[in-house]
Amino acid sequence: MSYDILTVIQENMGGFSKGQRKIADYILNSYDKAAFMTASRLGKKVGVSESTVVRFASELGYDGYPDMQRSIQKMIRNRLTTVQRIEVTNDRLGDQDLLSMVLQSDIDKIRQTLEELDRESFNRAVDAIVSARKIYIIGVRSSAAIASFLHFYFNLIFDNVVLVSASTASEIFESLLRVGEGDVVIGVSFPRYSSRTVQAMSFARDRGAATVAITDSEASPLIPISQYLLMARSDMASFVDSLVAPLSLVNALLVAVSQRKNEDVERTFRTLEGIWDEYGVYEKVQE
Repeated sequence: MSYDILTVIQENMGGFSKGQRKIADYILNSYDKAAFMTASRLGKKVGVSESTVVRFASELGYDGYPDMQRSIQKMIRNRLTTVQRIEVTNDRLGDQDLLSMVLQSDIDKIRQTLEELDRESFNRAVDAIVSARKIYIIGVRSSAAIASFLHFYFNLIFDNVVLVSASTASEIFESLLRVGEGDVVIGVSFPRYSSRTVQAMSFARDRGAATVAITDSEASPLIPISQYLLMARSDMASFVDSLVAPLSLVNALLVAVSQRKNEDVERTFRTLEGIWDEYGVYEKVQE
């Protein structure tokens, strides 16, 4: 289900039983805590049986309680404040091994990304990037790190790459002033999603450019305005956004593009090595 679970609960409140209404009230008022509770724990918290919680999820149209729980988790990632994120993480961790839990979560996100990624969309995105007249890349807040990483390596492959300045809305439109047909705009956005990235992608699409979204779920506002979708699972580790899987996806994109532009890549590095030799770059580094 792609719509907000809180809206679904509110729309169905009139038809709930007494026990279901208790579950609904708790989720509406404490969704940050409910998102990480088992069905048994949620039932005990509100005073109903585990089976009542499971039936509640089915009543809302979910394929069992885990499906409903995932829906709550997706929803809260774009709603929680930084303080709430820290509180939720503290509740989840308890006395568990922090290092193992965070690394295992990242491993799981990479596996999910691999299983769920649309290979056809990935290949078509590679085709569009390779044949683009000009490539624009935009990412805001934590997504800026991925955008910058992608730009650094694309700049070694292409001579037509622009990292869109996203400090203000006016700077975005200034950077995209000449965008049009034949261009590709790559937008990177993860919760909490940036309205500036959405504006940039909408602007580019309206002017005929191909749009590539690197994002995390069906709830992302980039999806309706993107021609090619590259979805990578992300998570929150305390107040920090875990972007391990998105970065792995970007690595794969770089390798796929570089294979298609193999001769250009080799030519670039031969030129660089010649410059380094001429100006003694290696010697200066060693000193």
